Amino acid sequence: MQDAPRILLIGAGHAHLVALPDIRRRLPDAQITLIDPSPFAAYSGMLPGVVAGHYEPDQARFDLSWIAQRNGARLVTGKVDGIDPKLRQATTTAGRMGFDIASVDIGIQGDLRQIPGFVEHGVAVKPLSRFAERWTQFLENPGPVTIIGGGVAGVELALAAAHCIGPHVTLIEKGPRVVPELPSAPRRLLLELLAERGVTVHIKSTVACILPEDVILADRTRIASDLTIAAAGGQPAPWLARCLPCDAQGHATVGPDLQVTDCPGIFAVGDCAVILDAPRPKAGVHAVRQGPVLARNIVAVAQGKATVPHKPQKHHLKIVSLGGKSGLAIWRGAHVAGPWVWRWKDRIDRRFMARTGR
Repeated sequence: MQDAPRILLIGAGHAHLVALPDIRRRLPDAQITLIDPSPFAAYSGMLPGVVAGHYEPDQARFDLSWIAQRNGARLVTGKVDGIDPKLRQATTTAGRMGFDIASVDIGIQGDLRQIPGFVEHGVAVKPLSRFAERWTQFLENPGPVTIIGGGVAGVELALAAAHCIGPHVTLIEKGPRVVPELPSAPRRLLLELLAERGVTVHIKSTVACILPEDVILADRTRIASDLTIAAAGGQPAPWLARCLPCDAQGHATVGPDLQVTDCPGIFAVGDCAVILDAPRPKAGVHAVRQGPVLARNIVAVAQGKATVPHKPQKHHLKIVSLGGKSGLAIWRGAHVAGPWVWRWKDRIDRRFMARTGR
């Protein structure tokens, strides 16, 4: 490959932000371009704290212009809507971009478009930067909040919103219980906290439509809602399945070295990808830990060397924000909770922000 390879990083996901400094250090002459729809990228780990009011929005977002400049990369504010692995080109709102090596780290998008009124009146948690902006605008004139999706993300947001605006929050889950992915003991703790904070929980409930100030359930229950948030239904961008090998859900399929199946020199990481031999739940910790291996393998491809496998951990520590400055830590079924967990998480998050750059 040429001495100055063209490296295109599609999306300012956590793995890319971790990998970028290593790529620049090891390939000082590379032409690196980072493209993202926004000049800022939100940090998922601190988002519940932003909603709760513990952080200002700019404390939990990365300044991509500064990061690009610091690492000698070109930042393009635009959106990719296609990639041609053979021609080595990406189609973007800023025009066509050629590359020698590309990596995709665009996360997933909240997709509840099948619900009438969601596009006009709802907002998805992902992409994170758009949601953070919408939440800030909402706080200028707050009112009732409804959250669709009773997984960990939805419960975290419900507790954070209740801490911020009081008992005017409703959580809707279509399944028979909230946080089904957690063991029974921490699940009970979260249910007790939701009740204590005055969060109304609807289970086995389907949203029929979303109006400007109401959510209507299939059983005709009407819920007042000035802001309706989707914390469920996350899907990869549709263009991935059009252009790259993907699984049935539209995630790019990658091998152990994070290269897309049958697409040498094209990588995919984070929530938009799935490692065929080692699938893992979608979690920011996995994306962050892919960063160093991604950097090493991009450099290896550029230099014509062998790549190395990424070995994702089978278990990871899950820390759930509990609205106030308290947290719940879960590890292999065991759990602890208290203010010290939040302080611990706060130190981890601030350290990550300081190391990666804002």
